[in-house]
Amino acid sequence: MPINIEGDLPAYQVLSRENVFCMSSGQALRQDIRPMKILILNLMPKKIETEIHLLRMLANTPLQVHVEFLRIESTPSAHTPMEHMERFYKDLKHITDARYDGLIVTGAPLGKVPFSEVRFWDQMAEIMDWSLTHVTSTMYLCWAVQAAMYHLYGIEKRQLPVKISGVYPHRLIKPFSPIVRGFDDVFDAPHSRYAEVPENAIREIDSLEIIATSEIAGPYIIARRDGRQLFVTGHSEYEPLCLKDEYERDLAAGLNPAVPEHYFPDDDPSQAPTVTWKSHGNLLFQNWLNYYVYQLTPYDETRIGIDVDKSYMNLV
Repeated sequence: MPINIEGDLPAYQVLSRENVFCMSSGQALRQDIRPMKILILNLMPKKIETEIHLLRMLANTPLQVHVEFLRIESTPSAHTPMEHMERFYKDLKHITDARYDGLIVTGAPLGKVPFSEVRFWDQMAEIMDWSLTHVTSTMYLCWAVQAAMYHLYGIEKRQLPVKISGVYPHRLIKPFSPIVRGFDDVFDAPHSRYAEVPENAIREIDSLEIIATSEIAGPYIIARRDGRQLFVTGHSEYEPLCLKDEYERDLAAGLNPAVPEHYFPDDDPSQAPTVTWKSHGNLLFQNWLNYYVYQLTPYDETRIGIDVDKSYMNLV
């Protein structure tokens, strides 16, 4: 089944050339099924690139997925044309009464910034609170994990002595969790961040469980036991050259970054990166859409945030 996006969104043309099954809104209206409504709060600077990365992951599912984009109203985008933002993005005030089957909140380059100094923190907190009553399941990525853990659970992020950047092996702690069905016992995932959520603090929250972790990168997949929230501390949606681009950007800025670990062959930046994480990344998004969104969300959209069917997989 296809992903349902606007036909003039730049990602539509890119994904169509890759034979990713996309459907325009007009075509979708002629299908007699209810698509999953997914909202993406895109906090990344290069928004069009991030749209493409996430839509690739959401498209690889038998479900029809209708995608909308949300922005923080007071925050202009320096790397994305204003006409793009006005055409494809909504403000929270325009969807306050809407209901969504799923919400994805991206990372942001704010790992070194205290939450009290994030200029859009009040709006970010408002969206997280709104999601509790208007969204069936929310997936937080990278910095958004740190923000959600702080706002929703009172867990302070911890600054790392050096940036963690690279592709690291992870192991399953809860191999029978639906979110990792089909995963290998050990799998790779990219990370790129300056802070972490302390593992001991996560374990003190009874409603949360750590599903997968890394000896180097720490907890990677954390879930609320009822499937309503999923926290992914890395970047399983990253494309092959994302870490390379970040490394070269930091070099150009004079930050003297370390070479991303376990990414370039022989840690040689002149060589093309070896991709070892995409299969599990795709499976992660498929499992979220199936088990935490499709299987939990009520058919009647007006019941989203009120009714959650937890019987299908005995999630609790």
